[in-house]
Amino acid sequence: MRNLFFIGLTITLLLSCSKENVLEIASPNNTIAVKLHVKNGNIKYTVNYKDSVLIAPSTLGYLLKSSKQINGNFLVNDFKITSANSIWTQVWGENKDISDHYNQLEVFLQQKVEPFRKMNIVFKVYNEGVGFRYEIPKQANLDTILISEELTEFNFSKNSDAWFTPANFDSYEQLYQNAPLNTIENANTPLTFEFDNQVFVSIHEANLTDYADMTLVKNEEKEFSFKANLVPWPDGIKVKANTPMVSPWRTILIADEATDLVASNLILNLNEPNKINETSWIKPMKYVGIWWGMHLGTHTWTLGERHGATTTATKKYIDFAANNNVSGVLVEGWNTGWENWGQEKAFDFVTPYSDFNLKEIADYAKAKNINFIGHIETGGDAAYFEENLDKIFSMYNNLGVNAVKTGYAGGIKTAGQFHHGQFMVNHYRKVVEVAAKYQIMVNVHEPIKPTGVRRTYPNMMTREGARGMEWNAWSSGNPPDHYTIIPFTRGLAGPFDYTPGTFDVLFKNAKNRVKWNDLDDGTSRVNTTLAKQLSLFVILYSPMQMASDLIENYKNQPAFKFIKDFGVDWEISKVLNGKIGDYITVVRKEKNSEDWFLGSCTDEHKRTLEIELSFLDPDKKYRAEVYADADDADWKTNPQAIDIYSIEVDSKTVLNLKLAAGGGQAIKFTPIN
Repeated sequence: MRNLFFIGLTITLLLSCSKENVLEIASPNNTIAVKLHVKNGNIKYTVNYKDSVLIAPSTLGYLLKSSKQINGNFLVNDFKITSANSIWTQVWGENKDISDHYNQLEVFLQQKVEPFRKMNIVFKVYNEGVGFRYEIPKQANLDTILISEELTEFNFSKNSDAWFTPANFDSYEQLYQNAPLNTIENANTPLTFEFDNQVFVSIHEANLTDYADMTLVKNEEKEFSFKANLVPWPDGIKVKANTPMVSPWRTILIADEATDLVASNLILNLNEPNKINETSWIKPMKYVGIWWGMHLGTHTWTLGERHGATTTATKKYIDFAANNNVSGVLVEGWNTGWENWGQEKAFDFVTPYSDFNLKEIADYAKAKNINFIGHIETGGDAAYFEENLDKIFSMYNNLGVNAVKTGYAGGIKTAGQFHHGQFMVNHYRKVVEVAAKYQIMVNVHEPIKPTGVRRTYPNMMTREGARGMEWNAWSSGNPPDHYTIIPFTRGLAGPFDYTPGTFDVLFKNAKNRVKWNDLDDGTSRVNTTLAKQLSLFVILYSPMQMASDLIENYKNQPAFKFIKDFGVDWEISKVLNGKIGDYITVVRKEKNSEDWFLGSCTDEHKRTLEIELSFLDPDKKYRAEVYADADDADWKTNPQAIDIYSIEVDSKTVLNLKLAAGGGQAIKFTPIN
């Protein structure tokens, strides 16, 4: 058995004449082994899984735009091996307690020729994967660095199936594609692979701080290989930094089952601990909002006879929330500037339209114990928003508002900048930090992708960063398999504000719709059954979970009881089964409660899934409130057919979940006293 401190005996130091240094570190359970090779001054790494090569020798390093290159001519100057095994508690999350168990290898490299530049590489090897990052320490005549290329490679040993969206420097809102690894030209991360239905791998990054987003591009020199491709500044430089500098962690999740990818906490663990000392104001919530009508085209963001965000309408939403165990109300379009869309400084972020009384609404919501969720759309004018951060957040703080949704629709107004470059990565982080100063939680749309920063700043609640519900209102929509792919791809990165819960899936109650974009061909609808909409509350995790439909569609609707009952914070989450692109079943136990919630859904094919209830307390009986597709339900022909019933179960019960084509099932389990 490999020992934690096993090191390849070919290790040499600077004084050695050896041509190759090899260092090896294994996971705590010895299933994953990482080797760092320094040969002829070049740095490569390999990853073995269960004694088979998963990642063949892959280059590491940087190219800098200067004469002071940190590239090649390296020798191992020193190294250090440590291990850690601890448990930390989340402020909120899928699981209350997180195990952080890894072995670490730090390698201190130095060039063997002048100017003898130094660079360190750190590997953390967990039972569920690998994280590695670069460190460029403070050193003589290297105060600033301009990275022109990150040389990181991922050279897989063989071909696989992969699920991906093409690389895009401004948006993650594309449909996922399934293709052989060697045919993919470029991709956003997370990028997920299935090797012969035996090994599952996902490439992403953790703790993206003061750095550019990493996309992946095909390595033309090798058949099954990708190279890091960082989103650039307008002048082509990828990252501008001062020393000492640390990169984000490059992450490689590895598992025998796709469901184990979803269960991994590796990305969270690679982020810094919580920096917010007092967190009692950070509370997960369910919310409704004045939002869906604008996407349907029945209401407008702008002032006029169909304006959605009026004082009168908002009070109706607040009353509905107060009467239905929903704690938040989002209001979009309350502030002036929507009529100036596309212009610089279109919004001042604080001035209400004439038919919306901001203070009255904030006071009304407070009196009803409802969170008014402010909305800050920038139209991509991030710089102007940043100039006004204190003014905006202090206004909300004075009104007693502690949650906002931000948006960056359209291109970034600062010339040459992309949503996913270092400029915007730093902007998104500054917004979260300033929001924390004013005790405000943040939900970001058109965001930088999640990389686990919610651990460090738990007021960073949720974000979009994929095709959400809105696409169903004005395009061909999200296909039935979208929801069975997201948990194994985008969902691995962190919470997703998908905004499920649309009951009027055929828009029969959406009167006087107005087409407002070129993607709307008049055939738009939600491509699921009603029961599947309920299941998504469990499957697609978010600590701010929206019931997206117009509130009129929830009235006198028995299925809405599941949303009323649904929890917002969790002690335990488990993925009971799943096949990427086909189906998934998730259960979550509510924090400070004995209730469990189950969500299961399928793609366009109907199927029956056998579910053992062994996760329940073996000493208790439970009432299972079931929200199931009716026998004749079908996402195309009969999407709203639903059966709602209760049965008694225990931990030995085996359920057969019958899922219609494009359907799902949701269940609440409550102990019987």
